[in-house]
Amino acid sequence: MERLGTGIGWRPEIADAVENMPGIDWVEVVAENVCPGRLPESLVRLRERGVTVIPHGVSLGLGGAEPPDAGRLAALAERVEALGAPLVTEHIAFVRAGGAVTASPQLEAGHLLPVPRTRDALDVLCENVRIAQDALPVPLALENIAALFSWPDEEMTEGQFLYELAERTGARLLVDVANLHTNHVNRGEDPAEALGELPLEALAYVHVAGGFERDGVWHDSHAHPVPRPVLDILSDLASRVAPPGVLLERDENFPEPAELTAELEAVRRAVDAAGHSWQTPPPTSPPTTASTTPPAKAPTTAPADQASAAGPARARGVAVLAPPRARQRLGVAQAAVLSCLVAGTPVPEGFDRVRMRVQARALAAKRAGVVAKVAPELPVILDDGYRELFLAYARERPMRGGYRQDALDFAAQLLKAGRPTDARARRRLHTWWLDRSGPAPRPRSLAARAARRVLQRRG
Repeated sequence: MERLGTGIGWRPEIADAVENMPGIDWVEVVAENVCPGRLPESLVRLRERGVTVIPHGVSLGLGGAEPPDAGRLAALAERVEALGAPLVTEHIAFVRAGGAVTASPQLEAGHLLPVPRTRDALDVLCENVRIAQDALPVPLALENIAALFSWPDEEMTEGQFLYELAERTGARLLVDVANLHTNHVNRGEDPAEALGELPLEALAYVHVAGGFERDGVWHDSHAHPVPRPVLDILSDLASRVAPPGVLLERDENFPEPAELTAELEAVRRAVDAAGHSWQTPPPTSPPTTASTTPPAKAPTTAPADQASAAGPARARGVAVLAPPRARQRLGVAQAAVLSCLVAGTPVPEGFDRVRMRVQARALAAKRAGVVAKVAPELPVILDDGYRELFLAYARERPMRGGYRQDALDFAAQLLKAGRPTDARARRRLHTWWLDRSGPAPRPRSLAARAARRVLQRRG
């Protein structure tokens, strides 16, 4: 893998700071937040200066029971081409559940959720990754995620799961050391043990980010400074392999440019302290699992459930196809979990009820925050009551169709219930909703334009 160097997550709020920051070799952009035909001028200027731009996807849901959506893959490929990226990255997670595999309504999480480390989940993930690889014009790297809860009856550690994923698909790994720290606090998993099991010769680059701890739970916020334990895990990784690139993520609560620059310097020092070499290490030996068979000629296809029992395919890039029943079992399990988190159904057997409540609250809070960003007029209209009203709505209504549709559904539900109680605010909310609902915006009246001007002045 070509060396990337030191990078930072590009966000519109810090675009000017990133352009003027010294020592930035590359940036990463959330793929779904850019339009191929209208790239932000800041990204265009960075590319013209020779700064590499890598798209980072968040919505494919490669760990879900459904195969990845062809439209989403095509959109991601478009962004890769528009940015001239050398690779593209996504997450080992599921973001929706239900649908055709389970013959049930599809639910959206609006967030990355952990997949169970089981043979079924691994078979499905590997096949989904291979489908994505076939549709994308550049190599795909996959990121380990942070998790607030664990699945019962898991069959592998995180390191073993990622090792087999890389071996069976040939995909590269994006190792997030902040997520390793999160899983250490939340699930008791040893970061050093996970690093020892990873195929570090497949490393594409590394993520570093901050978070906070509350009531014994670590929240991977990307809105706080990088803590010392995360930098220590980065140093441990760098002592084992020279990371091709290290990137600082910050999504909210952006500090002054000088503080961001200081964080990047701390990241560089953590890597330099390891005294690493920039040479690629030799391949590591596969970690041992109870269900792993010796290296053998693995079939590229297997009928029914025989694939799960066949053991992992050891030739890099050869993936056993997921049997339909594995998809169904995974789909039913994920639908039960997601329904519990976003629709208030009972916690599935074997899950920690406290952690599931924490996760449900975190999903609702993130949903409220993102809706406030995509529809900034709503917090203005509803004033201090926005958050409480939205969280009450979210407890009863799962998200459908993305965050913009969620904003419209929220407004419609409020209006149906006669909220807000202030007549003037209710009229403004009704005007806002009419302005954006339907297949096309309605012709704006003078009153609607006047309401928009008021919102803009208040915003």
